[in-house]
Amino acid sequence: MSFQIHALPARQFAHLFEMSDQELAAQNARREVVAVSPGSPCRVSLEDAKVGEEVLLLNYEHQAEATPFRASHAIFVRRGAAQAFPERGEAPDVFRSRLISLRAFNADHIMIDADAVVGVTLETTITRLFGIPGVEYLHLHYAKPGCFAARVTRA
Repeated sequence: MSFQIHALPARQFAHLFEMSDQELAAQNARREVVAVSPGSPCRVSLEDAKVGEEVLLLNYEHQAEATPFRASHAIFVRRGAAQAFPERGEAPDVFRSRLISLRAFNADHIMIDADAVVGVTLETTITRLFGIPGVEYLHLHYAKPGCFAARVTRA
């Protein structure tokens, strides 16, 4: 079974880089310059931001459906990030060295299974979770900080 990992769309965040720090703060966001890499994984490029790069740290509602699993969390977005389009059936390198939490949801947006794995086994775990009856899509999270990483669908 093939799957597709989806990066967040760059156009959704581009306008935020033109805001002042005060305007960002009013939206519970902030501008940062990366001091350590890896550590600021961009949800648009699906790459770690490099030392000295400008990123925005903002709250993102990744599970917007009106269920008990509605959720948002902090994410990083790099200035000028190139939109990632991962190959079908492949996980980008940004996931390889991290502990990844996978959450499996049904068509009603209810979590029906979950797992946590070292990123090098991500493809196998995604395939296994999509083999469970009723699983419609997955959410990946960086397990240690708990931040949303990407959405996964069947390809």
